[in-house]
This record gives sequence, C-alpha cells and structure tokens, in this order.
Amino acid sequence: MTGHRIYARHCGVAAGNRLSIPLIKRCIRAALQCEGVDMPCEISVLITNDSEIRGINNEFRGIDRPTDVLSFPMQEFERPGWTAPGDRAADIETGLLPLGEIILSAERVTEQAREYGQARGRETAYLTVHSTLHLLGYDHIDGTDEKRNMRERENQIMRYLRADSELHGDEEP
Repeated sequence: MTGHRIYARHCGVAAGNRLSIPLIKRCIRAALQCEGVDMPCEISVLITNDSEIRGINNEFRGIDRPTDVLSFPMQEFERPGWTAPGDRAADIETGLLPLGEIILSAERVTEQAREYGQARGRETAYLTVHSTLHLLGYDHIDGTDEKRNMRERENQIMRYLRADSELHGDEEP
C-alpha cells in the first residue's frame, strides 16, 4: 500500500559507513505489505553509531552496551501482526498511524555483516525487517512459539525482498 511515511536520517555516522536509506525504506514497506498493513503508517528511522545506541540502550533497557537495532513501538497489538486499530489511533492532522521508531547502529550492521560473511545490505535489510516486526507486536523470547513465528515471518519477508526486481547490486538483502 502506498501512503506510508518513513522518515530516515543518519546522525553521527561517518560518511563511508552510512547505510542505504532507500534500501531501509523498501524493507519497511515490504514488511508492512507482507503483514497486510492496509492503513497509511508513519515510521521514523535513526541510523547512528555504537556510542549513541549504547546510550539509548542503557537509558531505555538498562543494558550498557551497543546493540544492532532498537525498536520503540507506539501501538499495542493484541497479538503479533497487523490488526487495524481503527481511526482513533491515527494522527488527527496527518491521518497516519504512528507505528514507532527504529534505531540502527551502522557500526554494528557493518561488523555483523563481516562476522556472518554476508553483504552489509543483507544485514541492513534483515535488521530493518526484524525491527519493523517488533513495531507490529512480534517478539522473540527464547523457547517460545513467538520466537518461531517471528523468525518465520522474517524469512518470508526476506524471500519476498529477494524476489523484488528492484533489489540488485551491493545493497541486495
């Protein structure tokens, strides 16, 4: 569905380590489409460095170390996945449903891509899809059906992205 607004920006990221904002936006849109989100939504993405994400991780989760991605949902869903919350949740001025914020560490993305032996674009895509699913209520608590369900959705969306003819070159997931 068109009409989603995705705001993405870099803050504190060295020019040579910036992530592809067009790829991030495509991945969010793909996740929303695969989840059947039929209401125009708004998501904010901050791409930052290890130092900044470490501070945010410590402030909000009490974990004093950098992490790859953080998700801050603005909506609660009864169960994981899209269920239209109705007009009451949409912003009165824009008509958009604010889903939340995603914060990515460009340094962690680069390091994990190297560690897993894959392209940085693929790691960017995976973490973006992963975080978007968190905004829709998915979680991955070890040893639960929730974790298995989330991993299955991630895999389905990543397969969809690989089949998308627009994704080619070094940023392909």
